[in-house]
Amino acid sequence: MFTRLEKLEARYQELEELLISPEVLSNQEQCGRLAKELSGIREPVYLFREHKRLTKELEDLEIVLGENHDKEFLDLAKRELEELVKKRNELEEKIKEALKEEDKDLGRDIIVEIRQGTGGDEAGLFAADLYRMYSMYAAKKGWAFEPISVSTNEAGGVKEVTFSVKGKDAYKRLKFESGVHRVQRVPETEAQGRIHTSTASIVVLVEPEEVDLIIDSKDLRIDTYRSSGPGGQHMQKTDSAVRITHIPTGVVVACQDERSQLKNKTKAMKVLRAKLFDAKREAESKKMSQERKSQIGTGDRSEKIRTYNFPDHRVTDHRINFTTHKLEAILEGDMDELSEALIKAAEDKAKSIEGK
Repeated sequence: MFTRLEKLEARYQELEELLISPEVLSNQEQCGRLAKELSGIREPVYLFREHKRLTKELEDLEIVLGENHDKEFLDLAKRELEELVKKRNELEEKIKEALKEEDKDLGRDIIVEIRQGTGGDEAGLFAADLYRMYSMYAAKKGWAFEPISVSTNEAGGVKEVTFSVKGKDAYKRLKFESGVHRVQRVPETEAQGRIHTSTASIVVLVEPEEVDLIIDSKDLRIDTYRSSGPGGQHMQKTDSAVRITHIPTGVVVACQDERSQLKNKTKAMKVLRAKLFDAKREAESKKMSQERKSQIGTGDRSEKIRTYNFPDHRVTDHRINFTTHKLEAILEGDMDELSEALIKAAEDKAKSIEGK
């Protein structure tokens, strides 16, 4: 914990110096971004400085207690020592809470992508099941759930779907869904009753704010085309679908969910911003020390994280060895037990790392 606090304090001092430099002051966007970062770490840094001050007072008092003084003076010093110890303990609890709050992403809105994996049509049907599961979970939690782009296959499954989720604790409860999800079941088209294994991959992206990531319009190529999905005559006659390419990185996003070209462009930009922000954060995370990492598993999106076994009515999350036989309930959106187990495992891991 204190190693983390020292790094935060060093960053705080660096930000203070940057924010008075002419170069930053002349750049309004950069100045706003750095000021926001400074504000975000102010509380734990101030508490840490107070902790260091109390610790110094305690050390000085302990030196005094080790010297020869009259009884009345020593009694007074001991009482003061006890009071300082109590204050420092209370301060440490406040610091722990402040460090929890430092994870700004916990209050962020998110964008989720689901893609069918191996297994053909059955994988697409499984991806559709997961899409429905998250939409029902969002409804139960009172979150706003908005489709951004949906691509279906001929079997009625989902090739790829992107949607946004907005609401209290949405990121906190869904952040661990990234990875490969596996289903084991007998497809409806399977005449001999054999169990098939199919997969779908999920990516959970934080929806960044404007100050988090600046995108230069000169770096974008925007194409419009006619939507291929349902939507009636208007969709067929109007180039309402939008595809945006970020030229420096080659990242491409598309949206054809809305009849309005402007609305599709707005949604596509949200996805693009989230993908670029995610790539930036992933690059930065490789530089972070092990003490700052509290993710479950490797975080690799190719990692198989969960199995949905229909014959046994079982759901198993392989990262935390969590198993429940409430498969049907989970697919109906009753995901709290699973998400709470993942949150607790992450918190326990973070505490064990801090204690080292």
